[in-house]
Amino acid sequence: MAFSRDVKSAAILAVLLAALPFASSEFVAYQVALFLIYGIAAQGVALCWGRLGFLPLGHALFFGLGAYLFGGILKAAEANPLWYVAAPLALAAPALLAYVIARLVFARSSRSGPYFSLITLALTMLGFLAAQQWSSLTGGFNGMANVPDIPGTARYETLYWVVAICAVVSTLALAMLAARPIGVIWEAVAQNEERLQLLGYATDRVKANAFALSATLAAGAGALFAAHQGIVTPQAMSFILSTEFVIWAAVGGKASALGPLLGATVVGYASAELREQFQYWEVVVAAVFIAVVLFLPNGVAGLFKRKADPRHGEASPAPGAQQASVTSGPVSLSLEGVKTGQSGVTILDGLSFALRGPGIRCVIGPNGAGKTSSFNVITGRLPLLGGGVKLNDHDIGGLPAWRVARKGIGRKMQVPSVFPDLIVRENLGLAVWANRASASDTLKLSTLGWHTRLLDDILDEFPALKEQLDSPAGTLAQGHRQALEFAMTLLPEPKLVLLDEPCAGLSPGETHQMIDAIKLLVNQIGAAALLIEHDITAVDAMGGDVYVLHQGRLLDKGSLAEIQASPAVRAVYAGGRK
Repeated sequence: MAFSRDVKSAAILAVLLAALPFASSEFVAYQVALFLIYGIAAQGVALCWGRLGFLPLGHALFFGLGAYLFGGILKAAEANPLWYVAAPLALAAPALLAYVIARLVFARSSRSGPYFSLITLALTMLGFLAAQQWSSLTGGFNGMANVPDIPGTARYETLYWVVAICAVVSTLALAMLAARPIGVIWEAVAQNEERLQLLGYATDRVKANAFALSATLAAGAGALFAAHQGIVTPQAMSFILSTEFVIWAAVGGKASALGPLLGATVVGYASAELREQFQYWEVVVAAVFIAVVLFLPNGVAGLFKRKADPRHGEASPAPGAQQASVTSGPVSLSLEGVKTGQSGVTILDGLSFALRGPGIRCVIGPNGAGKTSSFNVITGRLPLLGGGVKLNDHDIGGLPAWRVARKGIGRKMQVPSVFPDLIVRENLGLAVWANRASASDTLKLSTLGWHTRLLDDILDEFPALKEQLDSPAGTLAQGHRQALEFAMTLLPEPKLVLLDEPCAGLSPGETHQMIDAIKLLVNQIGAAALLIEHDITAVDAMGGDVYVLHQGRLLDKGSLAEIQASPAVRAVYAGGRK
């Protein structure tokens, strides 16, 4: 199990760090403690970059804030010990700042990764300038000097043990989080954030919380740095240090909890030795970094990493799905004069249609008619430029995708959209946890084993998925990926299901299997379903009303027989059969 392996790794680290002072000297231990401090800060960079897929370039801002705050508290506590009560502020303030920054950036767009990197870089530069200029608090260019020891420790002797314990604890904590549902969610953000939002996850908040945690690690490292060095200068908040954090995370292994510690210690110690012996030592460090990026994408830690064990939990029933009250009673959807477009091109031009009550309806029409675009407007992936969208008479037009999902709308994409590097079991787990798992549930191993009756029925309908639960979703055949995404769409038990060509790319046998599953499972959860399909055989098998779209408007509505007899429909659309 991945959890026990991580415990073993942390135990090995603890043994090595415990033996170091006895196998070397106090000076070597003092040096290694500094690199461990840097490694803890680099762990924060690796958390965001290696787990969630966005790169912070300004972690020295939080490192420096933690150092200045904690150093100031230690100095103030010399005169009044009550200041020790304020010590948690050295962690809490940088964490809060990080959370606010991330929420402001990521709430605007899920594709703001590069902008986020540049913003954190700019903020670090501002912090560096502030540390230089605000001399009354920071000591200016000369720094905050004469920082006293942490009570009960000696800088050149026992402080090493405090640093070593913190390094082991941070490594173990990150490894344990990665082995829990929150770790699966982090990886899902990096792999397919859009799909995660369509399941009802507020990914901007997930990323903000992770960034706050990473800032806490950096600030904690900064606090240790202040006690270790006895002085804090503006260099502790510099872009150069931020760059080094990134380098250490990459060299050690950004996807590993232990990797950044290895990177900081190995590169840091080697740099210290090279600095004394080789004039162009920076060139050597740069060459090592380039080589690692090119040939060791998982860093040094990747050389020792075996194939990860699937994250399992003991089977237990999941709580009921929690949708907003907007979906109480028979579900209804109405689009009234909906308009949308992109780059000045009109896509939907006054589209209006409505449905009420459970059952399956089909949406057909020629390519470019606006079928997928209508789904995109409903689920917040295209802007609503005119008209309105209502679910059970409540306006949902313009809401972000995750809020629409939480109102009780499930969406399957036109091209199967899954989390390719997560195993099938974890893909299904993300859907089961959606609208069910609280924040505390995502931290429990037991949540990994949640299952529902619907999940059991889905696996009975698609035995191929049941046989490949521990296979990466990206290795599945087209038909099985279609089945997996359909399963993920239904597992949160939405009241309105939007299925965009669920039979595309399937063989005739797989198409019949999918049709039967849709009819059975949609009926089982009592949902209404809108299904985009070009295969008239599938449309006929589904039954129910058929909506025909053309040029961004509703052309006709009725039974398939009525639609096929309509001269207006026959003039623009013939349909197809497998």
